[in-house]
Amino acid sequence: MDYIQAIILGIVEGLTEFLPVSSTGHMIITQHLLGIESTPFVKAFTVIIQLGAIISVLVLYWRRFFFPTGQQNGQTWWSCIWRFYLKLIVGVLPAIVLGLLFNNLIDQALGSVLVVAVMLVIGGIFMLFCDRIFNKGTEETPLNYKRAFIIGIIQCISMIPGVSRSMATIVGGMSQKLSRRNAAEFSFFLAVPTMFGASVLECYKMIKDGSGNILAEGNNMSLLIIGSIVSFAVAIAAIKFFINYISKYGFKAFGWYRIFVGIIILIALINGINLQMVD
Repeated sequence: MDYIQAIILGIVEGLTEFLPVSSTGHMIITQHLLGIESTPFVKAFTVIIQLGAIISVLVLYWRRFFFPTGQQNGQTWWSCIWRFYLKLIVGVLPAIVLGLLFNNLIDQALGSVLVVAVMLVIGGIFMLFCDRIFNKGTEETPLNYKRAFIIGIIQCISMIPGVSRSMATIVGGMSQKLSRRNAAEFSFFLAVPTMFGASVLECYKMIKDGSGNILAEGNNMSLLIIGSIVSFAVAIAAIKFFINYISKYGFKAFGWYRIFVGIIILIALINGINLQMVD
């Protein structure tokens, strides 16, 4: 991997991580198109640069993470922040459990471009109608522990490549009567422990199998830093755009985009174009 490829992957990660278009799918496809070899470092790179996107959420929503609302109702700062983080813990628990149980199966599925393409199309069709199906959410609907847990369960569907963690959690929130904005914002918040956990797990696996030193080899660390910085900057712009857009227009445009990209990939596969990861 060179610096240009690291920047491109950082852009793709930042653009797609919080949009309901499957960041994993786009990262896999981008690696194929760039001809990037599937080395242990590249696999770690695509996971660890998510930390840049995580930081973008913390920067944009720092008040919510460190000064959550509720104090005006007589609650103490400690009580408010405990409730906020406990909801995140409840929401991320299902992903932690299933991720640990089926980690090897998930890793195998991540390399399948066919699965990505099919799920892009299926998810896109669903998004064309999700506004109509779940158009009952209001800004007044509270996010309680039960709703957070159900959203966390639905988030696990995104372990299938091409589904999109963002789509799963936002639709999960809307199914619990949250407004589009509130569902999207909780999706962003839930991404922080989920993506941080995925990055930590990747680092742990590297250390366990003895490949942890690859980060220090050659220019790998500088590639990782550049990719994370680019991911951070692009993710900030993507989040701001996404929140404003879906609040006004909903998800149809993202649905059509998913269908278009999925069909293009399927056509390429049918015509014998090799999109499998380069080893």
